Amino acid sequence: MMPNPRLLRAVRDKKGMALVEFALIAPTFLLLLMGVFDIGYGMYIKAILEGAVESAGRISSLENTTTTAIDDKVRAQVTALNRSGNLQFTRIYYQNYVDVDLPEDFTDANANSNWDPGECFVDRNGNNTWDADVGLPGRGGAQDVVLYSATLEYRRLFPLWSMLGQSETKAITGTTYLRNQPFSAQAARVGVRIC
Repeated sequence: MMPNPRLLRAVRDKKGMALVEFALIAPTFLLLLMGVFDIGYGMYIKAILEGAVESAGRISSLENTTTTAIDDKVRAQVTALNRSGNLQFTRIYYQNYVDVDLPEDFTDANANSNWDPGECFVDRNGNNTWDADVGLPGRGGAQDVVLYSATLEYRRLFPLWSMLGQSETKAITGTTYLRNQPFSAQAARVGVRIC
């Protein structure tokens, strides 16, 4: 039995093979390419945000600047790159660098390493409640250490992440710690024991 000549020609014909291979590989390659561009864009925005926050933090440590002017400077740098993002600012101040992220002291009556209601504590920030962080909101005063942070929530460039079941928006945060200038004496903070 002789094979059909047309069938033999179709099997031997290599025309269009590259098109078929490209059609198989192109979706994966494009998804990979979109992912690389999106991650690169996120890293670029993070670098811009970090730089803007550090610059604003240096300005913030001077006594004659307003918080609005500082926030506007960061907003101008970030929105020049990404206009659709939502930008929020936070300032927390501490007496010194040692106090950063430090909880208020407490007497651990039941030895569980956690503060429980009814246990005595030293109220270092004057709000009459135990806090896991002794910092206070605001810019502080002379010689205070300020944690200045800006959080940007932006829409990703490509719909890749929603196709993978991820969020279409991403939040990044830029932070810096700086000590205010010693333009006067530092305010005294005395902890009050509360039981």
